[in-house]
Amino acid sequence: MTAALHVVLPGGIDDPAAPSGGNTYDRRVVTGLAATRDVHEIAVAAAWPHPAERARSVLARALAQLPRDATVLLDGLVACAVPELLEPLAERLRLVVLVHLPLGDETGLSPAEAAELTARERRTLRAAAAVVATSAGAARRVETLHDLPAGSVHVAAPGVDPAPLAEPGPDGGRLLCVAAVTPRKAQDVLVEALQSVADLPWTCTLVGALDRAPAFVDRVRELAAVTGGRVELAGTRTGEALARSYREADLLVLPSLAETYGMVVTEALARGVPVLGTRVAGVPEALGTAPDGSLPGALVPPGDPAALAAALRRWLTDPALRRGWRASAEARRSGLRGWDFTTRRLNEVLDR
Repeated sequence: MTAALHVVLPGGIDDPAAPSGGNTYDRRVVTGLAATRDVHEIAVAAAWPHPAERARSVLARALAQLPRDATVLLDGLVACAVPELLEPLAERLRLVVLVHLPLGDETGLSPAEAAELTARERRTLRAAAAVVATSAGAARRVETLHDLPAGSVHVAAPGVDPAPLAEPGPDGGRLLCVAAVTPRKAQDVLVEALQSVADLPWTCTLVGALDRAPAFVDRVRELAAVTGGRVELAGTRTGEALARSYREADLLVLPSLAETYGMVVTEALARGVPVLGTRVAGVPEALGTAPDGSLPGALVPPGDPAALAAALRRWLTDPALRRGWRASAEARRSGLRGWDFTTRRLNEVLDR
């Protein structure tokens, strides 16, 4: 067992009612790191976008008690908004910051809010001994956004667990979107696109939390009502219920406006389900290619319902295209990496 590792995590990452890719990533890597390190968890209510005094006090007290040269892995959702707490500790502690999504890149912020969060995040990352992102695209974004040296942000991409193949339907019409219903995930763009292919047979299930952005959820419901019940807002699903959703899907659709990786992409590919996503940051990396170089799906520009509708129409009307995407998705499974690879990458960074 190596020296102690202190990990600062957002409070509630294990709450089954609030699943997210970031929470899953944190829990899986912390569990993996604990196999070889003496891990001590520090849970702090996420200090974003406006740090609560209690959260700041909890974090400040916890860090003040750590011994000199202690290694601290901090989730960026907690760390990046509180540089004034971390900058004075940079000489005493080895701070490693994990950035899931730059704070200022969150959809729905005012320009002033985005600028303030970006400035605070820049101070935090420049005080860190190392910075980690979850994809090469996200790493380059962080470097560019914060004027960090090229190649200085490390990459530890999420893993995925093996899963049995899904059984495809005859017409490819069972569409699935797995993401919290929020403006960044852009389910409104998806439903608008589906209205354009209403002449074709399909159903679409939106799996994801419905309490993050109530006004946006209302908008998606209004758009979905036009489809005559063919779009279902299913809410949060976890465990076997979520696994069944993937098994019963023909195509995963991820219309996100921003996405540093897109763990649901590899979750679908692990079951041989093709993916229609947007060309943003880490999604092309998650989609990848089959060994023969073919794409296990397609990518369209973000925020473009016409482009998404055209891709959906091709999928729903071209049996040869469906067979090709499915074959590529099944072949892509062999190239997917598990969480042990993610843990090894983080261990390499921490050891440096």
